[in-house]
Amino acid sequence: MINNLILIGMPAVGKSTLGVILAKLLGFSFIDSDLVIQEKEGRLLKDIIHAEGVDGFIEIENTINASLSPSGAIISTGGSAVYGTEAMKHFKEIGTVLYLKVSYDVLSKRLKDVKNRGVVLRENQTIQDIYEERSVLYERYADLIVDVSECSIEESVEKIMKLL
Repeated sequence: MINNLILIGMPAVGKSTLGVILAKLLGFSFIDSDLVIQEKEGRLLKDIIHAEGVDGFIEIENTINASLSPSGAIISTGGSAVYGTEAMKHFKEIGTVLYLKVSYDVLSKRLKDVKNRGVVLRENQTIQDIYEERSVLYERYADLIVDVSECSIEESVEKIMKLL
């Protein structure tokens, strides 16, 4: 049995939605690391990014993620969590890291409002750029990979539960 399950992947792949359902099915607690960051910082992700810049946000995210030490939890991370080396090393020590993978076509259809979502984008970076940059990192850190490109929420949950 796994201690914690850490969900990684691009924004809009369903980490939070699937995380809540998996937590109920497994009898785990659910932690959305983006919400923890907002709570600890007392401001929205987009406001942190705006005020601190991309690098400042990544530093804050890395520190907070590296401090999470639950037991029996599903942790849904922000899409940029993989930029935090300490946090990702920590996650691998406290649980199983599951990469929820989607094709770029599916992602581009789902991810509409990047600015208000608090997506970490450097100036002149496109969604395609961060997709290519992060996919490599997601695969590097993942213990398990599930492609949820063409799946409904129910099908995604089924695929993950079979894998676990």
